[in-house]
Amino acid sequence: MTQSETDGGVLLSVLDTAPIVEGSSASQALQNTVDLAAHADALGYHRYWVPEHHSMRGVASAAPAVLVGRLAEVTRSIRVGSGGVLLPNHSPLIIAEQFGTLEAFHPGRIDLGLGRALGGPSRAASAIRPTGSDQKSFAEQLRELLGYFDEREPEPGTVTAVPAAGNRPQPWILGTSPASAELAAIAGLPYAVAHHLNPDCGELLQVYREAFQPSVGLATPRSLMSVSVIAADSDARAEWLAGSSRLKILSRLKGSRIRLPTPEDAASVHYTSEERDTVDHHTRGLIVGASQTVRQKLDALIKQFDPGEIMVTTPIFHHDDRRGSYELVAEIGRDAQ
Repeated sequence: MTQSETDGGVLLSVLDTAPIVEGSSASQALQNTVDLAAHADALGYHRYWVPEHHSMRGVASAAPAVLVGRLAEVTRSIRVGSGGVLLPNHSPLIIAEQFGTLEAFHPGRIDLGLGRALGGPSRAASAIRPTGSDQKSFAEQLRELLGYFDEREPEPGTVTAVPAAGNRPQPWILGTSPASAELAAIAGLPYAVAHHLNPDCGELLQVYREAFQPSVGLATPRSLMSVSVIAADSDARAEWLAGSSRLKILSRLKGSRIRLPTPEDAASVHYTSEERDTVDHHTRGLIVGASQTVRQKLDALIKQFDPGEIMVTTPIFHHDDRRGSYELVAEIGRDAQ
């Protein structure tokens, strides 16, 4: 793996949900994200994305446009963006104005990742998307949004997104379904597949490549794959750190949504064989281990699916351990050059 955009190697990037771990707060989670973004910039990661989630006790990243602006201020060269803004939740005009403004302040560094999910539990649907609102299709909303970034002179009487015209961030389509892959391909946009949410969706990259139609902004397909990785100085230590994520998943499957627990608490929990099999299935895409183990598993993913970029998300309780995991992954990337 390498981190050059020009030598055909695989880039390394970061996806950060700003996790609120057990005993912490949203404020601390956001401060950790600011710190991690600056650290990732210094380590040489290519881009840093934050998502849009609503009414989720364990996630502080709810307003990506605001958070992206803060992250752009504390970093120097890394690209920053949304992973992603959930387009059906918003007016395309407002998104264009927000991200056009960000691009104006930080030219050439802003990404606009776009998804179609709700971004929260079903009970929050009416608060996120008010009933009775005019709902266009995702494709219609996408065309409207991208149109606001055009530099050409608007026709009289049309609505314009003044900060957006001529200040276009790099749009991406996010997804885990053939429909999202085909939409990105037909629109001639980059595509991000969420392996960390669905480890069986890697084949969508081939669907995307086969259907891709060149556009003004993108002549050839560009893709990334988001992957969950927990790296430590030994396989045993990494597995211990991963216990937090496994316990959180088990609790969710039992109907209890908890914040990420400490690895100490997770280590004290006894799993039945059935529970362990279930959790193993739901974490089958999670890459856990020391540097050599992580390198081998990432290389296998790259060989199988050929993404242009690996975007790493790391569900670890202690912030220092999380920083350390990203340091090890960055080292893996440098060693591969």
